[in-house]
Amino acid sequence: MNLFETESTERLSREAAADRLRALADALSRHNSIELERGGNRVTVDVPDEVSFSLEVELGDENEIEIELSW
Repeated sequence: MNLFETESTERLSREAAADRLRALADALSRHNSIELERGGNRVTVDVPDEVSFSLEVELGDENEIEIELSW
């Protein structure tokens, strides 16, 4: 199996970040896959009915919330 990995970071307003999270949540709840487009490439990720959900919060000089789904 080939490894595919992509990562992007961009600065958004809080509302725009919430819109992105909402779109991802809507795709997860309606379909068994998520489509991502990065750099002109479209990738479909199949997501099973059950996933592991991890939430990490770091508070300090910089604050961070990290959400991870795995299966």
